Amino acid sequence: MKIAIVGAGRIGSTFAFQLARAGHEVTVVARGERLEQLRRDEAIVSASGERAAVRVSAALDATAAWDLVLVTVLAHQVDAVLPALAGSAARSVMFMFNTFEPLGRLRDAVGPARFAFGFPAILATLEDGKLTSKVVTRGMVTTVTDAAWAKVFTDAGIPAVVHADMESWLRTHAALVVPAMVAITAAHARNAGVSWTEAMRLARAMEEGFRVVRRLGNTITPEPMVPLSRLPTPAAAALLWGLSRVDAVRKTGAVGPGEPRALIDAMAAAAPGQTPTLLAIRP
Repeated sequence: MKIAIVGAGRIGSTFAFQLARAGHEVTVVARGERLEQLRRDEAIVSASGERAAVRVSAALDATAAWDLVLVTVLAHQVDAVLPALAGSAARSVMFMFNTFEPLGRLRDAVGPARFAFGFPAILATLEDGKLTSKVVTRGMVTTVTDAAWAKVFTDAGIPAVVHADMESWLRTHAALVVPAMVAITAAHARNAGVSWTEAMRLARAMEEGFRVVRRLGNTITPEPMVPLSRLPTPAAAALLWGLSRVDAVRKTGAVGPGEPRALIDAMAAAAPGQTPTLLAIRP
């Protein structure tokens, strides 16, 4: 299949690597230093030296009949690429990033018949242009709205399942991971885990996030998230405290505070006056 990936960070590069190695024709749309790296290498290169040949472009070819355009930029970057996506001849457009906002705006931009959304279960880093990634293969795997693409990803080594209520899924996920992302970012910056006091404050922010999801009328989903949403504060704090001490996880904090900051802002906008604890942990 002919696939374009808009966004060549950790997630986009992992999908490009796996899909290219599975035999698909992959074009990566990148910018800045990453664009120059990819142009030199003409491949996604892993930290172990493995290569997956890809085509490289500074902009999406709107005239190309892509089978899929996979959009892996951050949520606050998507507006810059929406006009090109809306005018593209692509058969399917799948957005794949953390967001708390309603999905209707993106669906309307590309048309309901082409729209899909997904979320990657991938832990990855990019250091000096070299990719290290771990694809989750059990439990909470990559989740998408389209069964056909779930199969393509699964066949390429990224196990994926389908979920019908992606908006509830994403909001539930945001409530869980925002405090974790804040903890990991802080742990990376100081090269040490968060304190117990910090972990308790982050746990209370997590509880507040789940309350907001419920008040907005969304379902806590998928089912394994329900008990997590009901963890006692000390148990949630212990989880965050421990997570901030895992080296492989801490390294992902190198991407900085932009994503948790944007998610907290979106949660506060969706539920005015209901997020004081989340705003207090905003990095």
